[in-house]
Amino acid sequence: MTNSILFDVLAVAAAIFVLWLLLKLFRAPLKLLFKLLINTGLGFVTLFLLNFFGDFIGITLGLNWVNALVIGVFGFPGVVLLLLIKYLF
Repeated sequence: MTNSILFDVLAVAAAIFVLWLLLKLFRAPLKLLFKLLINTGLGFVTLFLLNFFGDFIGITLGLNWVNALVIGVFGFPGVVLLLLIKYLF
């Protein structure tokens, strides 16, 4: 019975160590992914506001993931880029 308890404790310790190691290994990519998701969310908010207020003067863009990602990554130049693409092509 003592051996099974010792085995369980060692298995839990090994699992915790592996989890810690994986988190340490993937910290930078996860941080980048989280920042990209936050920026994409802000891009959605920007697209919503642009469509809400821009509808009065005829400036609208589609509310989709690609547009939100472009605006989230590039910011205001991304909005200008999408508007140029829409109205020139």
